[in-house]
Amino acid sequence: MKSSSKHSAISRQLATEIIAGKFRQTGRLPSEAQFVKRFGVSRPTVGRALKDLQDQGLIERRQGSGTYVRPETARGGHDAHSAIPQLGMIVPNLRHTEIFESICGELASLARVNDYGIWSGASPSPLNEAKMTVEEAEALCSRFIEHGVTGVFFVPFEHQADREAANRRITERLRQTGIPVVLLDRDIGPFPNRSAYDLVGIDNFAGGYLLAEHLIKLGARRLAYVMRPLTASTVDARIAGARIAMLAYGLNAPQPFVYSGDPTDLKFVRSFAQSHQLDAVLCTSDHLAAQLLQSLTRLGVRVPQDLRLVGFDDVRFASLLTIPLTTMEQPCRDVAITAFNALCERIKNPTLPPRSLMLTPRLVVRETCGAYLQQMSSGITAAPKPQPD
Repeated sequence: MKSSSKHSAISRQLATEIIAGKFRQTGRLPSEAQFVKRFGVSRPTVGRALKDLQDQGLIERRQGSGTYVRPETARGGHDAHSAIPQLGMIVPNLRHTEIFESICGELASLARVNDYGIWSGASPSPLNEAKMTVEEAEALCSRFIEHGVTGVFFVPFEHQADREAANRRITERLRQTGIPVVLLDRDIGPFPNRSAYDLVGIDNFAGGYLLAEHLIKLGARRLAYVMRPLTASTVDARIAGARIAMLAYGLNAPQPFVYSGDPTDLKFVRSFAQSHQLDAVLCTSDHLAAQLLQSLTRLGVRVPQDLRLVGFDDVRFASLLTIPLTTMEQPCRDVAITAFNALCERIKNPTLPPRSLMLTPRLVVRETCGAYLQQMSSGITAAPKPQPD
C-alpha cells in the first residue's frame, strides 16, 4: 500500500475514534511512537496522518506536552458562541461495524473541510464498549434538538424486536423540529417499503444477485442464505436479489432457502451443512461468514470443496482468514461523499422529494467460493487478486 494511502487510512481511523469519544476521558492522544507500533508504519506516515487531523480541526499539538483532542471536539456538542453549524450522527453500532467506522470517519473529515462541526453518537462513556441503546439514541436526539444541529446522519437500529418503532420515533422527532435527516445503509422500515427520508447506501439487491450469479457460474445449483434473526432490511434486498438470480438461470430455490440463527451454534449449522443438500451458502456479512467458516471446520465440512461460502462487506480480515473470503465490497468512501452531499442539498432545499441514492458494490473473488478449486486441488497456488490501496 502506498504511503499516502496509509496515512489517509490512519487519519480516517483516528477521526472515527475521536468523534466516537475514545479519547474523551483525558483528551490526550497516544504518542507518535505508540501509533507507529499500533499501525506498523513509519514515524513520518504517522506525522502526516496527525497533520491531516490538525488541518481538519480535530486535534491540536501542544509543544512539550503532546497531542490533544480540541476542546470543542471533546465535548462533542455545540458551542453556543460559535457560528460553526453542527451536523449530528446517530450510529448505534459505530464501534462494532467496520464499514460504519470507515463511513463515519470520512463524514467527519468532510464536515471539517466544509466548515461544519460534527457531533457523533457513541456510548456516553469512552470506556463503554457496549452498543448504543435506544434510550441513549433518543437522549442524543434530544440534545441534537436542544442545540439546534443543522442536520443528522442516522443508521437505523437492527437486531431487536422494537427496532422499527424506535427508528420511527427518532426520525419523527427530528422531522417535527425541522432537522433534515439522511439515512445511512438502510431504511427505518422493512424492505421494500420506503420512508420519507433520503437514503444513501449500496444496491443490496444487485449485490445479492451478483454473488448468487457468481456461484451459479461456478457450478453451484443449490444455494441457501444464512442470517441472524431480526437483521436489517438490507439483507432482505440481498436475499431477493439472490432468488432472482436463481430464477434467471432456471433454478428453483431450495426449501427452506433462508436459515436464521447463530453461526457459532453447531446444532444450527449442522441442520443445513452436513446434509449434502447444498452447494453454496451466502452470508449476510463477512463477520457471520467468518464465524460460520469456523463452525464448518469443527464439523468437518471443507470449504470450498464440500460447501462454497461467500460473505458481504469486504472488511479488513476477509482476506486474512484461513481460507480467504469471497465477498462484496462496499464503497465506504463513496457512500460518505454521497451522504454528505445529500444532507447539504437537503439543508439548502428541504422541499426536495425523498431520494434513494444507491451505489454499486464490487465483487471480490477469493478462495471460499471455489473459483480456484481446480488450482488448489492440483497443488497450484493461485496468484492473489490485487487489492486497491
